[in-house]
Amino acid sequence: MTGLVDIQTELVIIVHLIISILLGGLIGYDRERDGNNAGIRTYAAVCLGATVFTSVANHISGDPGSVSRIVANIITGIGFLGAGIIFRGDAKTGIQGLTSAATIWATAAVGVAVAMNMFIIAVFSALMLFFILSLHHYKWYIKWKEKIKHKRHEDERNKKEAVQND
Repeated sequence: MTGLVDIQTELVIIVHLIISILLGGLIGYDRERDGNNAGIRTYAAVCLGATVFTSVANHISGDPGSVSRIVANIITGIGFLGAGIIFRGDAKTGIQGLTSAATIWATAAVGVAVAMNMFIIAVFSALMLFFILSLHHYKWYIKWKEKIKHKRHEDERNKKEAVQND
C-alpha cells in the first residue's frame, strides 16, 4: 500500500466525483420532480459515496482484491439503506419504496463504474435508470399498466366465478 497519492491522481478522482454527482443527480431528478423524499441529493450522494470508496481503494491499494471487497461492501451497505426505505402501507397503497430502494442500489453501481473509468457504462446506466424512473410520465406506459391491471382484475373475477360455480 502506498502512503501518498499524487496531485494528478487526486485531480482525476475529483473529475470522477463531479461526473458521479451529475449522473446521480440526473437519476434523482425525476424522483425530486415528483416530490419523493429520495431525490437529487440522495441519489447524487449515493453515487458520490460509491465513487469515493471505489476510487480510494483503486488508487491507493493497488490490490484488486481490496477493490472488490470495497465494492462488495458498497453493495451490502446500499442494500441495507434500501431496506430501510421499503415499508408496508395500508391495503390500498401496499408495499412502498421498492423502486427507490432498487434505483438507489443501482445508482451506487453507476458510482462504482465511474470510479473504475467505465464512463460509457456509467452514463448508459444512468440514462436507463432515469428512463425507468420517468416511465410513469409516458402515456403509452400508463395505458399499458392500466391494461395489465384491468386484465389482472378480470382474471381474479373469473377465478371467483369459477369457484362459485363449482
